[in-house]
Amino acid sequence: MKKSSFILLYHRTPFDESTNDAGERIWVDQKSPNGIIPTLRNLFRDRKNGTWIAWREVDEIETAEDEAIEMDHPAPFLLRRIPLSEEEVSSFYHVTSKESFWPILHTFPTYFDVNNANWSTFNEVNKRFAEAACIEAEDGATVWVHDYNLWLVPHYIRQKRKDVKIAFFHHTPFPGNDVFAILPWRRQIIESLLCCDLVGFHIPRYTENFARAANCLVGAKRGPRTEVDKKFIAVGSALTEPFITPWLSHAGRRIKLVSSPVGTSPDLIQMIAKSEKVMAHVDEIRKGTKKGRKLILSASRVDYTKGNEELLLAFERLLERRKDLHGKVVLMLACVSAASGMKIYEDTQRSIEEMVGRINGRFSLIDWVPIRLSTRRIPYEEMVAWFTEANICWITPLRDGLNLVAKEYAAARKSKGGVLVLSEFTGASVILNGALLTNPYSHKRMDESIEQAILMDEDEQIARMELMVKAVEAYTVKDWANEQINSLIGNQD
Repeated sequence: MKKSSFILLYHRTPFDESTNDAGERIWVDQKSPNGIIPTLRNLFRDRKNGTWIAWREVDEIETAEDEAIEMDHPAPFLLRRIPLSEEEVSSFYHVTSKESFWPILHTFPTYFDVNNANWSTFNEVNKRFAEAACIEAEDGATVWVHDYNLWLVPHYIRQKRKDVKIAFFHHTPFPGNDVFAILPWRRQIIESLLCCDLVGFHIPRYTENFARAANCLVGAKRGPRTEVDKKFIAVGSALTEPFITPWLSHAGRRIKLVSSPVGTSPDLIQMIAKSEKVMAHVDEIRKGTKKGRKLILSASRVDYTKGNEELLLAFERLLERRKDLHGKVVLMLACVSAASGMKIYEDTQRSIEEMVGRINGRFSLIDWVPIRLSTRRIPYEEMVAWFTEANICWITPLRDGLNLVAKEYAAARKSKGGVLVLSEFTGASVILNGALLTNPYSHKRMDESIEQAILMDEDEQIARMELMVKAVEAYTVKDWANEQINSLIGNQD
């Protein structure tokens, strides 16, 4: 069997599985052309023998085997899918990852319940991913592992393969050590990540949190701190960090730490914004929004970390204070429903829907409903249309690893005005110089920031937007992938 020089491990597949009219399996692109999956796929263009490892759900796990599929786009590569039963998917992904690890990573320890986690199943699934990588990897291969649900994969790979180069990218926040240490498996997680040659995070704060945890929990030695890269805002808000640890030393090995915020594809967004589909959506939005009304957009998904309830309460306070704005502002809240069966998200969605109903009931006029709520997954062209039409984009998570919506809004507003009101607890807040930062935990700051956004003059809007567009164009999603991979390749001294 032909071995691979580059192996990528990610829980999602590079394409969505579907069937054609004849009932045959086909592979289709994700609905959104932006994001990291197309970029990760493109890494195989220059690698003639690469492998992507993901999972698939099967009915009969006892007889199921790994599935190997030859893909031919954007270049030939192998898709290897590990079979998991419905019970394993629920335990590994929906329960242990989402209900146990997620609240700790986002610094919501009161939502953590150790009884929600099945550590043995999590171990087993991670071990299967690692075994698949070891089977596929040729001598000296590069293995790139993605996200916290595969935390233990580096440990299991390193047990069998001392020769391969391992990188890990953490797509969520990494919390402070006092919160991370709540996890009973903290040592196993840190020790596994220290089996890597490189560990990547979005921003310096998460990198520093990891370095401190590794130093305090397992005694890893920290390299001398250096100034953060110029692409980051170094001081001034909740997640800024002026200095960063470049590497850790542990068990005779050196682990490089690299802060690389996932970017967007600004050229693609700007091209899509001019397409006929987007123009048709723009016409519909304009027809549904009375001329002269300010359109405020907020886009996220149903999750207690996303700050949707805090945003709605701030909007309600705005309407209570400013009766002169009645009929003059409209909030479009695009809040995608969570997967069914996750009670905590179901409770959050119910709360959001009840708030929207109450606010609309209090303030609606004959020709004006203050809030439009959509819980469906909006097609990407339609979302770009909302970006181009929204006077204000209001993004207020209580904690968010990065937030690509904020970057996408800036990319779509090139050469235009518009205001981005952004929580300082998002990773994007230390990248988007020009955003109007707010604190979603503070009523006063939330109230001040949305009023400032509504009143901001065109010249200031354009000046701020130019800064943000410059940031998103200077560091794209391709730059992110290149920085991570090139840092790994250059870490072999």
